[in-house]
Amino acid sequence: MRVKYVLSEVLVGLWRNVTMTVAMIITMAVSLTMLGASGLMYRQVDNMKDRYYENIEVSIFLTTEVTQQERDDLGAKLKGDPLVKEVIYENKEQAYERFKEMYQDAPDLVSAVKPDQLPESFRLRLVDPEQYKQIFDKYTGSAGIEEIVDQRRLLDKIFNILGAVQNIALVAAMVMAIAALLLVANTIQVAAYSKRREVAVMKLVGASNWFIQAPFVLEAVVAGLIGALIGFGALSLAKVFLFDGSLRDLTELLTPVGWSDVLIMLPLMAGAGALVSAITAWVTLRFYLRV
Repeated sequence: MRVKYVLSEVLVGLWRNVTMTVAMIITMAVSLTMLGASGLMYRQVDNMKDRYYENIEVSIFLTTEVTQQERDDLGAKLKGDPLVKEVIYENKEQAYERFKEMYQDAPDLVSAVKPDQLPESFRLRLVDPEQYKQIFDKYTGSAGIEEIVDQRRLLDKIFNILGAVQNIALVAAMVMAIAALLLVANTIQVAAYSKRREVAVMKLVGASNWFIQAPFVLEAVVAGLIGALIGFGALSLAKVFLFDGSLRDLTELLTPVGWSDVLIMLPLMAGAGALVSAITAWVTLRFYLRV
């Protein structure tokens, strides 16, 4: 009987302040959508890091005056280095073929470059890409070496930009969360004020605090859960129409977003929406109603 009464009071409370309830749900949905999107972005960037760093190369470009002996000695030293997983030597002709493939959409640029203008190089795969600095310090200044280039330096700049976007999305989600919390608190205050006489009567007949507070807290929880479901629907639509649609041709650059990544956001969003709403409602009641 008590459970039935509490649930009926929750439905009545949500309908009584329907405009504020809708505003609270929408704000919560936007906030949780941004929270879920930032979570997806974190997973996406981490997956991209794993993918790109796994295939990262260190290029050691040789000088134009390098001798055959210097080239052979350097190649033998690199192949025997425990930090190096794989060594690939690339001569001028091979470098030119790679250059033509990379810039096939710019024929004027390709025709302006001759094979003998491109340097020879050793391309290295490291056992641990994090040890690039050790390779750089070890071989910089060696005979025949012009420059040592690590793709990681360029990738780090890209991932720093993506990390900044992550932080911006997270900050925006926090701002929207604060707005949602204020709406939850305000809605609970209005609901409690409209039922102040009923609350007073319930206190007189000996109703416990939790019994009086439960309908108000559950109103906030229901609004939070509905907002989470709407936010999850928005993420699902983004997965279908954005990642599997307009961004589908960018699979060489972006790692795919699987349904498992989207689904894992549902309990996170629902838990955050319900828990934060419940705590906000409970604290509001403690300080406003003092029941």
